Amino acid sequence: MKLIKSVWSKALVALLLFTLLCGLIYPLAVTGISQLLFHNQANGSIIEIDGKKYGSALLAQQFTGDGYLWGRIMNLDTKTCTDSNGKAMLYASPSNLSPASDRYQELVKERVEKIRAAHPEKRDTPIPEDLVTCSGSGLDPDISPAAAEYQVERIAKARNMPVQQVRDIVAKYTNGKFLKVFGEDTVNVLKVNLALDGILK
Repeated sequence: MKLIKSVWSKALVALLLFTLLCGLIYPLAVTGISQLLFHNQANGSIIEIDGKKYGSALLAQQFTGDGYLWGRIMNLDTKTCTDSNGKAMLYASPSNLSPASDRYQELVKERVEKIRAAHPEKRDTPIPEDLVTCSGSGLDPDISPAAAEYQVERIAKARNMPVQQVRDIVAKYTNGKFLKVFGEDTVNVLKVNLALDGILK
């Protein structure tokens, strides 16, 4: 009996100790360090200018105007992203569509037609793949430099801006490869559009 009580008491002490350590001390320490050293990233990389929040640099926003840089297709399925009253439940959602499915092919075809219609000056220039396909999450905030360059003339014309000025803004918000080796160069769509509107300098 004493042996059983001893085992139970040690187990209880261990449970309380690890609950305190792993459930309270460690989370508070990590949160404190992240807030101190990586405050912006720890709070969602929110772009805030003059007290107004414009969104996260890590989450896509849908831009459709001719004077804006367009991002990747966002998965905004009204059947899964809204409730019975039409109220949004999800910002967007990942797509489970197979690239071989008819629906996926229709989606790509629709996007190709939209891109072609908006960029008549490009004629038969191949459309960068990321402009007509979804990302895995449906929330990719970046596009390739090629996809951004494809849109430069349309944006310049819509805003009555020099083409080079638009290119300079795109270049400013182009991120290089990690350690210049890993990944690909990317352009942040939200930052470019905020800069086009003169909000982000």
